[in-house]
Amino acid sequence: MSEYQYYEFQAVDRSLTASEMAELRSWSSRARITPTSFVNDYEWGEFKGDEDAWMDKYFDAFLYFANWGTNVLKLRLPTCLLDRDTLDPYCTGESFGFREGNGKTTITFVSDVEDIDEWPDEADALSTLIPLRTDLARGDLRALYIGWLLCVQARELDDEEVEPPVPPGLRELNGSLERLVDFLRIDADLLDVAAETSPPMQVQTLTEDAIQKWIASLAPDLRDDYLRRFIAGEDHALTLELQKLIRPEEAFAGPTRTVGELLGATEKRSADRRKAQAEQAMKEKARRERDSAEARSRYLATLAEMGPGVWKQIEDLVATRQPASYDRVVELLVDLREVAQAQDSSQDFCGRLDRLQNEQARKPSLIARIRRAGFAAPQRELAEN
Repeated sequence: MSEYQYYEFQAVDRSLTASEMAELRSWSSRARITPTSFVNDYEWGEFKGDEDAWMDKYFDAFLYFANWGTNVLKLRLPTCLLDRDTLDPYCTGESFGFREGNGKTTITFVSDVEDIDEWPDEADALSTLIPLRTDLARGDLRALYIGWLLCVQARELDDEEVEPPVPPGLRELNGSLERLVDFLRIDADLLDVAAETSPPMQVQTLTEDAIQKWIASLAPDLRDDYLRRFIAGEDHALTLELQKLIRPEEAFAGPTRTVGELLGATEKRSADRRKAQAEQAMKEKARRERDSAEARSRYLATLAEMGPGVWKQIEDLVATRQPASYDRVVELLVDLREVAQAQDSSQDFCGRLDRLQNEQARKPSLIARIRRAGFAAPQRELAEN
């Protein structure tokens, strides 16, 4: 299999300038570049840029995958919306980490799986994951917990390590989170076990009263700065920043399980699921066999009712001299043999079969098919030999 790599960058909080687009073009003559994106794939050659440097300078989201099993997702947010104190409990392994700089925080998910049979689809590869930035800015930390599960799954954490706060809503993922789980190839049983202690998601809305009280509490110079930034439109994340300042912090479930306990429960759940699936498969197989046997019985009963008419049908098929007709003749003979055995009329069947073979002895293709189906040569033929 030839190598294949896919790179996609997206700018969300601002558009690229003409100068910046020209800078990006200097790195690649064939990339698809727009005021908000840079997309390129490689079946030969290598990406010549620096992912982290580009994220620092141009972009807010990055997705990469290669057909040898590496998937990478990077998301950048203002540090005021996602800070170290929030991230530290979740970023405890190598597969999920973060870095800060120039007022921005970039989180990175890395999934490495060998011997894969397929990889993500290019179509809308990153667009379905970008809404995670807004979710995180609004305090929805399910993506962070999924990142921590990625480290658990990769066996990067000690069994004694205690899980971070479990955010609500892990049993009711939205489309972007489902896409993240799929992209990171999180084990479904591990996620189900982890979600057992996750409470339902509570919808939080900002009331007019809460907004008015928060505005009234601001010092005049700070209030003026927020207003200036809003009017200037220089900060696309300002609305989210203000909402976070006004919205009360949500309390998550405290850590109660260790990594070892999660993995042990996952192994048990996987074993129980496989056992249930095997039992269901056996039941389904038995049902299919029963249905097939009943259908076979009804068919043979119909064939028995036709009586000599079936032998007339065989004669007509033989007369066509077509290979497909000969195959159908053999099928009917097999069916008639079963009917004869059920009705204790095998002697009559053998007599008719002997006559058929003797009459059609000059059709070697037909006779060969009859022999391969396990039917004996006619008695007269045996006597002559």
